[in-house]
Amino acid sequence: MKKVVVIGGGAAGLMCAGRCAQRGFDVTVVEKMDRPARKLMITGKGRCNVTNASFELDDLISNVPTNPRFLYSAFSNFMPYDTMAFFEEQGVPLKIERGNRVFPVSDKAVDIVDALVGYCKNNGVKIIHGCVKAFEMQENLIKSVVLDDKSKLDCDVAVVATGGKSYSKTGSTGDGYTLAKSVGHTVTPIKPSLVPLVCPNNFIPKLQGLSLKNISLTLFENGREIYSDFGEMLFTHYGLSGPVVLSASSHIRNMGKADYSVVIDLKPALDFDTLDKRIQRDFTQLSNKDFINSLNKLLPKKLIPVIVLLSGIEPSKKVNQLTKEERHSLVKLIKNFKVDVTGFRPVEEAIVTSGGVNVKEIDPKTMKSKIVDNLYFAGEVIDVDAYTGGFNLQIAFSTAVLLADKL
Repeated sequence: MKKVVVIGGGAAGLMCAGRCAQRGFDVTVVEKMDRPARKLMITGKGRCNVTNASFELDDLISNVPTNPRFLYSAFSNFMPYDTMAFFEEQGVPLKIERGNRVFPVSDKAVDIVDALVGYCKNNGVKIIHGCVKAFEMQENLIKSVVLDDKSKLDCDVAVVATGGKSYSKTGSTGDGYTLAKSVGHTVTPIKPSLVPLVCPNNFIPKLQGLSLKNISLTLFENGREIYSDFGEMLFTHYGLSGPVVLSASSHIRNMGKADYSVVIDLKPALDFDTLDKRIQRDFTQLSNKDFINSLNKLLPKKLIPVIVLLSGIEPSKKVNQLTKEERHSLVKLIKNFKVDVTGFRPVEEAIVTSGGVNVKEIDPKTMKSKIVDNLYFAGEVIDVDAYTGGFNLQIAFSTAVLLADKL
């Protein structure tokens, strides 16, 4: 019976192990954390955005900015509807939300984790606690994996499914890159993707904790628009976070070499003229109020002092004394609230890692190493990453299933 050792008990590792065991192989998962799939437990704010209901191959591919063509075979073999069918079969009912994001009906990531762990155990997978430190080679084959306690696991096949370097507290600390390099693989530069942004504007700390819904955000590189989105965001003590910000971050490829900024439209449902008329109505009702006390119906309380400051209008000026030009500059500011971007938060805070084992050294039809005869890769350890919305988990599942099916 073929012995398969899967290194890493996350989304890719568990799916791969269960599928291999279902095919009759002797499978052991080595997981360094006390419980498998720790990172999966916190995805989607603990709800687990398990995939994206994009049922066309081209839709999937278009949501992968890094090495999309590498994933054609993996996606073709196991699509989002296959992922959904798999979890439904494991007893986890799913639902589709805005942006085709797929979640468990329960809104509990633990249900997805339990389904994967149950799938493995029901098919006879052994899950052991330990950390793989090295490969023991014989000619061009991995003969065994060596654990941190010096014990060894013999194998016919070794699978590296260790994840990237994001959310290191959950166990993804880059071990897979070290193992890959130790047998001759190259690892492309590691950087954060789907990560909060650092912004230097002096008003940022004043907005800490402010969450905005139904805003539109546009990302600019050297003054040229490169991405826009609609949804939710959050101001933090260091800059910006939240769903639309994380999505925008994955489009930033030249941080430090180019100038980046985001422009937030705080009232995207209203065009310039409609918003101007709305403000005029408010000002008519509040004609004797100071400017700083006139925006409560329009903007969140925390944002008002910042908008007043940036508008350049005297806070104590009565609204019935504001000129048309001042009112228009206020409208423009609300529709074009600009924030400069100077950096990413650390890779440990990223949802996914951009970079990884070079795809040129992996066979896309099997996920097999082109360097070592019985080494395979699955999931985030490979140099592929996608936008937010469930696409990265789909990469994990698709690469894992293709690998298992081709063994």
